[in-house]
Amino acid sequence: MTRSAQETFFRAFHASHPAVTSRAFGDGRSADGRSSYELLRDEIASPGRVLDLACGDGFLLELLAAAGHQAIGVDLSRVDLTLARQRSATVAEGLAQQLPFADHSFDSCVSHMAFMLMTDIDEVAAELARVLRPGGQLSLVLSGGAAEGGARALFGKLLREILADVPAEQRLPPLGDKRTSTQAGLDDILVPAGFAPVQWRTEKIDFSGPLNQVWEFVSTVYNLFPLGEPACQALETAFLSQAPALARPDGLIPLDFAVHLASTRTVHKGR
Repeated sequence: MTRSAQETFFRAFHASHPAVTSRAFGDGRSADGRSSYELLRDEIASPGRVLDLACGDGFLLELLAAAGHQAIGVDLSRVDLTLARQRSATVAEGLAQQLPFADHSFDSCVSHMAFMLMTDIDEVAAELARVLRPGGQLSLVLSGGAAEGGARALFGKLLREILADVPAEQRLPPLGDKRTSTQAGLDDILVPAGFAPVQWRTEKIDFSGPLNQVWEFVSTVYNLFPLGEPACQALETAFLSQAPALARPDGLIPLDFAVHLASTRTVHKGR
């Protein structure tokens, strides 16, 4: 998918699904009780000027501000930016490949579940190196995929079966850059742009819950957006009929999702 086509897709998706990421990920909890947003917030130890790249509806900006940071967000979705401003967040509309900020404007940058979806990711890395001060910190939450078994595995199986029978125009091309899925691949992107090798760890986030809540989480994937109504309905029917067999003794449907946390710093002054 070209950059312009992907930008059009994301704008349309987020206009139809405002605040989708914060609704999906805001309630999940790691082993120590933090959400993936809180894990990312806590990567930035010292108060300063922080850029939230692809800030969405401003959920993370609010957490950063409460922690004493001067937080500024950028996103391409006007709908989500309107919601962010309702949180009294400071935001700008813009693209990650052409950030609307001056050189060395920020002490740090964070991005939650977005960096791995971006096209022309080497340009994004260069822009981040440009707007960060020398020694500035970059911290990312990246998708680590589903754990073995559970509701996410079931959903993935059913989705693959559905996609095998739909026309090509209803199948979403791969998004982003595969290198962002590994530590070595992320270094391949960031080190040439002027960052140190990343520190990398994986956290399991628990999203287990009642059936309808779990369906709402798993069904927010981008792949469903181009599907026709019959395919979406067939997927929902199959999931809602099969997922109850996964229920734990407490009645909740198990759903674990892994995220990678990657942090690094700039090692030169950028361009």
